[in-house]
Amino acid sequence: MRFIDANVFIYAILKPKPSLSAAVQKKKSAAKAIFLRVNEGEPVITTTVHLSEVANVLEDTAGLEFATDFLTAVFSKPTIEVEPVTPDIYRESVHHAKKSHISVNDALALLTMEKRGIEEIYTFDRHFGQVNVRVMQE
Repeated sequence: MRFIDANVFIYAILKPKPSLSAAVQKKKSAAKAIFLRVNEGEPVITTTVHLSEVANVLEDTAGLEFATDFLTAVFSKPTIEVEPVTPDIYRESVHHAKKSHISVNDALALLTMEKRGIEEIYTFDRHFGQVNVRVMQE
């Protein structure tokens, strides 16, 4: 099982603007490939906080109905496990973020992975290259 970061969902589902850079097009293509594998049965895990990040972006760019439809679909997929976030683990994420110089939500992903024995993450976030996890981009 791999952790799936919010940015993978965002790259996979947002409709591209007419003129995307080659780097963004490559990320979108990789994200779609990841999302297809998940749809075909590859198990992944994320957290409620990471889905909240996706919801915020989708609401701003595509509207509330699109965001709620997407989240409903995510919650109905047996291949996507959504880990709840308690105040204690989020508090721990804040401390880990300060210590590791990464964002709080990246720290949350790492702590969730550690807790579950997961060593690989689907992400396009360059900060994960600084920590001891295997970053998967396709």
